[in-house]
Amino acid sequence: MATSDGAATLRPARPEDARAVAEIWRVGWRDGQLGHVPDELLVARTDASFGERAPARIADPATDTVVAVVDGAVAGFVMVVGDEVEQVYVAPAHRGTAVAPTLLAEAERLVRAGGHERAWLAVVAGNARARRFYERNGWRDEGPFDHMAEGPDGPIRVPAHRYAK
Repeated sequence: MATSDGAATLRPARPEDARAVAEIWRVGWRDGQLGHVPDELLVARTDASFGERAPARIADPATDTVVAVVDGAVAGFVMVVGDEVEQVYVAPAHRGTAVAPTLLAEAERLVRAGGHERAWLAVVAGNARARRFYERNGWRDEGPFDHMAEGPDGPIRVPAHRYAK
């Protein structure tokens, strides 16, 4: 559990974390993506979609999902698949704290533990806050590419930047 000083404790996500993960994901996704992704993806990312995707991803053995717990509540999470850091989200009340860097370091550790020398992630070009965060944490922008996001009827092309470390 989390310490009483507000420091984050990391642990693998559990099924009972799905509701908190979904809400953090929904809020964070909207904050970083609105106005920067194709309309087709906006249509696919309904509020309900996060509630459906979170428990499925937590239960997926191919996805390492880790939560940061602060004062007994989920404050953020990461999802890693192979060498890709797929999701990094922190609840608004914990942005600007050590939660995000702690989660990112854990994602990097998971990638290495999976036998990969390099980790990568996708960031939409317009998400300047996320791009600054990754750069401050030693990630390098390798340039634009078309990220294929999961859609209800197949992949959706999303212009993004590939970051690697």
